Amino acid sequence: MKKKSSLARRMARKLAWTTGAVLAVKVASDAVNRIEFRDKVILITGGSRGLGLILARKLCEEGGKVVICSQSEETLQQASGELSTGYGEHLAILCDITDKRQVKDMIRKIRERWGRVDILINNAGIIQTGPMESMKEEDYESAMKVHFWGPFHAINEVLPDMMKNHAGRIVNIISIGGKVSFPHLLPYNTSKYAMSGYSEGLAAELKKYNIKVTTVYPGLMRTGSPRHIDVKGRPEKEYAWFKVLDSLPVLSLDADRAARKIIEALRRGSRTLTLTIPAKLAIAVHGIAPGLTITFFDLVNFVLPGMDGGETKKGYESESEVSSSFMTKKTDEAAKQNLQK
Repeated sequence: MKKKSSLARRMARKLAWTTGAVLAVKVASDAVNRIEFRDKVILITGGSRGLGLILARKLCEEGGKVVICSQSEETLQQASGELSTGYGEHLAILCDITDKRQVKDMIRKIRERWGRVDILINNAGIIQTGPMESMKEEDYESAMKVHFWGPFHAINEVLPDMMKNHAGRIVNIISIGGKVSFPHLLPYNTSKYAMSGYSEGLAAELKKYNIKVTTVYPGLMRTGSPRHIDVKGRPEKEYAWFKVLDSLPVLSLDADRAARKIIEALRRGSRTLTLTIPAKLAIAVHGIAPGLTITFFDLVNFVLPGMDGGETKKGYESESEVSSSFMTKKTDEAAKQNLQK
């Protein structure tokens, strides 16, 4: 009995020592990798509204020289006007990130102004929701251009300076859709899976240049973005389920809180960040038992709206009693706060 008790104590001490050592290494690593944002040149794609704008506000407040880009001149001017009222130094550039030449020209303008890009945050995104039958090849091409090729070209443009300076940070905001493929979002999921693989592999290859790549997997966030999604199949019903899920406190995360977590991961140089408990659970279950999650999605797909014509509408064109009810109040409030209206 005494031998068993002694063995248990020794094992407990070893466990405590190992845990302490791991924590000490983590604290030391965080301290070494930690950066401040003052005077850092930070490019945020899709920075004129939603999560991108929230990140721009916070990074400007921390003294960063923030560049926002958008393909919408109207929203870009609105966002720039807001950032000019006390947030800090910034630059707003009209740029369609799906156009390689425009991306190259944008980086040239940033170099002319500040000489370099220290931090790149790939945030721009689009969403098409609807049944598989409603999706066309162009939908997949559009999603790949925005979620993969746009970030790919932006990364290639900033890498030469980062590699030369042996320093830099890249944040790729992916999605839970880059780990688990939810029904009625096939073009979105396909493009996010592609970017997820590229981002995680890139992180390993760029470590030797002291360039940190952070891959972010958010679940649903209340940014107000549903207004701008493309809705197919039965637009009103598709929009209703998407917007309601986007608004539920248990399933979705406040965008301001999400931005704080992303910035902290960027500051530490974290490899990955998964936002929301449901997203963490979904990734964990899918990793252990992918057949189980696919079977669950069989059931989900059964209750989602089917086809009813081939029209495509924007979210704001597809409002109904359900999507405009008390259940979606938080998303509507976020839309007003983050220039989504």
